Amino acid sequence: MDECAHAEDIPVVTPSALGCEECLKSGSTWVHLRLCRTCGHVGCCDDSPNKHATRHFKATGHPVIEGYDPPEGWGWCYIDECFIDLEGNVTPHNGPIPRYY
Repeated sequence: MDECAHAEDIPVVTPSALGCEECLKSGSTWVHLRLCRTCGHVGCCDDSPNKHATRHFKATGHPVIEGYDPPEGWGWCYIDECFIDLEGNVTPHNGPIPRYY
């Protein structure tokens, strides 16, 4: 993993939804989910049609996301453009997540 200036201050968050917030509202689908480790926003990955996790970063500047569904044990810092090892610090699901892939 590369150096990340944000890796030491990654808070524990509560996921905001049981799937991508915006996709659930619009009826859209996703491939994988990403969790904002600043505020708990759940958005869809960049392989998904709407790329809501990246849109959330661009709107808020929140730097770190977690590979959330399935739980993957890694994070990504948009600012430093590097992966972060989150093994032992993954966020559990707070209920069943719909599958679209």
